[in-house]
Amino acid sequence: MKTFTLLLSCIDRPGIVATVSSFIHQAGLNILESNQFGDPKTGRFFMRVALTTADASVEVNQGDLKEKFKSISDSFEMDWQIFDMSVNTPAIIMLSKFDHCLVDLLYRCRTGTLKMDIAAVISNHDTSRELVARENIPFHHIPVTPDTKQAAEAQIKQIITDTGAELVILARYMQILSAEMTDSYPGQIINIHHSFLPSFKGAEPYSQAYHRGVKMIGATAHYVTPNLDEGPIIAQQVVPVRHDMSVENMIGAGQENEQSVMARAVRAHTEHRILLNEGKTVVFD
Repeated sequence: MKTFTLLLSCIDRPGIVATVSSFIHQAGLNILESNQFGDPKTGRFFMRVALTTADASVEVNQGDLKEKFKSISDSFEMDWQIFDMSVNTPAIIMLSKFDHCLVDLLYRCRTGTLKMDIAAVISNHDTSRELVARENIPFHHIPVTPDTKQAAEAQIKQIITDTGAELVILARYMQILSAEMTDSYPGQIINIHHSFLPSFKGAEPYSQAYHRGVKMIGATAHYVTPNLDEGPIIAQQVVPVRHDMSVENMIGAGQENEQSVMARAVRAHTEHRILLNEGKTVVFD
């Protein structure tokens, strides 16, 4: 049977759930999962509903659902989308030299545990070409220098357009994207940062954490905005640090942590579980 996900947000007011529930019933659909949240500070209401056809013999079309829901969305001034869950999210992965997150994402996609198709891999280094080629995924080596940054981003944007990618994953891509680049894909670029933001920003957070004698290290997955490492946070996780751990030990533990956090964030995005709430996220796990 077909499954769909309805994701919406709007100004909170009475009647939203009742109206949406009535629409679902009249459309011949059954609710598999329902989550909602009203934020008293922003005054906004957020809802995610997973739906399936109540009768396998009845054909339900995504386009028809959208057309029928439009009058409801207009009356409540909703930001909304309806997703066909049989369609995987096309994505591009970008990285530099460290490939641990790439390896993990490749494996999860190959085994079908992520609802994502990797359309291409982009790197400013050529070191991951063989690994990506073994998966029969196009690999693009695009070096970046201060003088070529604008041209490199133009190439990246063209690949996104050509592949139809709806998600860009910065899996330890150690280049800062321009404001023009990030503004072109709001809520579509996820970065993994190897620290517990906002602490220890920059290129060497594990070294910073080591010299501060921290007892926990973390990883943060967030949407990318023009403000460096300050985009809406999707997922975070920490691991303990012993007093006898070296920087190298911390990096090893941190990389495993990064893989886990990145996978959680990508899964939440591709299963359409995230809604933006001003500078934060609502994540319906």
